[in-house]
Amino acid sequence: MVGVSDGQGAAAQAPATVRTRVGRPLLSLALASMMDEVHAHSGAVYLLASGEPVLEMAVMAGLPRAFAAPWERVGLSAPIPVADALRERRLVWVGGEEDMAVRYPRIAVVLPYPFALAAVPVATESTAYGAVFVTWPGSHPPELSDRERDHLTAACDRLALRLERALQESRPPLPEPDLLATPVVAGAAGTLGTVEAARMVSRLPYGLCSLDLHGRVGYANPAAAELIGVPVSRLLGNQLWASVPWLNDPVYEDRYRAALLSQHTTSFVALRPPGDWLSFRMYPNTTGLSVRVTRARAVTEMNRAGPQPGDAPSRLVTISQVLTLAGALTEAVGVQDVVQLVADEIAPAVGSQALVVLGSRAGRLHVLGHRGYPDARIVERFDGLPLARQTPGTHALTTGVPAFFASREELERLYPSVQAPPDGFEAWAYLPLIASGRPVGTCLLAYAEPHPFPADERAVLTSLGGLIAQALERALLYDAKHRLAHGLQQALLPHSLPALPGVEAASRYLPATQGMEIGGDFYDLVPTQGVAAAVIGDVQGHNVTAAGLMGQLRTAVRAYTTVGQAPAEVMRSTNRLLIDLGADLFASCLYLRLDPARGRAVMARAGHPPPLLRRPDGRVRVLNLAGGPLLGIDGGAVYPTTEVGLPPGSVLALYTDGLIESPGVDIEDALAELGERLGEAGELPLEELADHLVRYDAGSRERLDDVALLLLRAR
Repeated sequence: MVGVSDGQGAAAQAPATVRTRVGRPLLSLALASMMDEVHAHSGAVYLLASGEPVLEMAVMAGLPRAFAAPWERVGLSAPIPVADALRERRLVWVGGEEDMAVRYPRIAVVLPYPFALAAVPVATESTAYGAVFVTWPGSHPPELSDRERDHLTAACDRLALRLERALQESRPPLPEPDLLATPVVAGAAGTLGTVEAARMVSRLPYGLCSLDLHGRVGYANPAAAELIGVPVSRLLGNQLWASVPWLNDPVYEDRYRAALLSQHTTSFVALRPPGDWLSFRMYPNTTGLSVRVTRARAVTEMNRAGPQPGDAPSRLVTISQVLTLAGALTEAVGVQDVVQLVADEIAPAVGSQALVVLGSRAGRLHVLGHRGYPDARIVERFDGLPLARQTPGTHALTTGVPAFFASREELERLYPSVQAPPDGFEAWAYLPLIASGRPVGTCLLAYAEPHPFPADERAVLTSLGGLIAQALERALLYDAKHRLAHGLQQALLPHSLPALPGVEAASRYLPATQGMEIGGDFYDLVPTQGVAAAVIGDVQGHNVTAAGLMGQLRTAVRAYTTVGQAPAEVMRSTNRLLIDLGADLFASCLYLRLDPARGRAVMARAGHPPPLLRRPDGRVRVLNLAGGPLLGIDGGAVYPTTEVGLPPGSVLALYTDGLIESPGVDIEDALAELGERLGEAGELPLEELADHLVRYDAGSRERLDDVALLLLRAR
């Protein structure tokens, strides 16, 4: 266990750390006392890990530790109550499932049950040790009482002082009591009472089971064994859903978890094959659950009569479904990906028939996407709606509070100035999309029939809204970067190639499909007196820095060409410029001076892939050019030139390595394949030829590098 000094105030954490040997008995007894004082039914103590900003669960009471498995170790910056409590040095109160869904959607997704929670830091004025959380049933008032607040704060302060003294004394650990153990009744009278109670229960006409906090069967009467169809000997000591195959369903386990965490009576019906339905009703307390098992005759008869219109499961979305949807949302890239995923997976899962995803910009709502509306004009009424106008969508976005309308009448009663549109829908859920503490939009779910929204469904929908918000925030950022990348790339590359006497030209550029989709590939065609200059290059990297440097190099090459420098001198000047800029990036480059009248070209190369030349007879060869090192490495480098003949009808292909390099493909094979494609299609018009050469690469699923291609045909 580590204490972290804090000499700068509540939120700051000084780097000095200390270690102490404190056994868990101190923590267990302190937690038990704390829970007893405030009548909480579960809790846990977290301690700071050694040498890292991580909270580790030390002890837990009142619930199976598996319930908190996702939070056994959490970063100090994680958005969960215990981390917030320690980081901000304050008591954090979560008043119920809706409050949890709004503020901590990740927890609400895994534990969508009615319960209240308080998290308190364990710290002295100088040292932070950890944090504690305790929970109450869902029936707890929405506010924490002053008595409960004072008791929790004082108990955690006392625990911090005990930890500080134990640290100073290096106290050895002691045997730890088991806070999850069920108390044993002592004495002859208690034993006789237990025996008589068992006899009484065995005579009851319905089944009774006793489960501990882990779901293990501690007692089952003969009626329960008969109804379930499993002998008592096989039930005892095992989890109920593990002993009975047809009870091994996440929905039934979910009811058990809900009962323990909320301390509310819960129930479910399950089909015992082939056609008998049983009703399970669970009565929880702090030591486990009592389960009553009876025949669900009404359900059995109803199912024998066949399914009825409007039949629906009691819970639209199970935990496993929510986790699956959360995982799918992490794969959404752009805004339209998010809209499509919500339409394809989330809306059907919650029973919605249509949706609209709204974003906010400049004080107005804007439609980001919609599905399920037969008339798009109905959706258009949301676009450009001022946030100051009182509508369900704007109210949800500005307040962060979801709104649920079970019927058209309810919507018109609560918002008399907003007439429900004639869209054929009868119920609506407006989910605020809050990410990183700020609103990013609203998700509107529409239902074809009046739809009551019970508390557990509202909590699940609110949690899904938090997940959608996080995905939408990432998608909006991705789309913004995508627009920036394309805008920057288009600004830096030539919009069109100039018409030159005796030379026909065509170009293509394909961005990478990973990262920001921006790179350092560039090309240009520069007219000069009687001749022309062409250049192609590739600056190392795939980011804004590489793109900006690419623009500088392209401008420099044009300037050196315009003042009449020879090809070798253009390369030397560009190399010196790149070194003087101090960008710590390298660049490959191929520069050539064309003389169409003489049918010749003079080329200089700096570490760039060799060009391909297709002769008028269709033969293609790789030009073996003399060259120098990459630009930006050696300020004294020289770049020899090579003169090549360009008879009329010949095609010169200049390209960057993204066209021929791909994982698992030998570069020589790729270059040979490019030459074959050039040879076979070299008679095509130059624009069609350019499309043909990049078509294979454009259709590939992943491009790790951007691609530039410049084709020159001598007339």
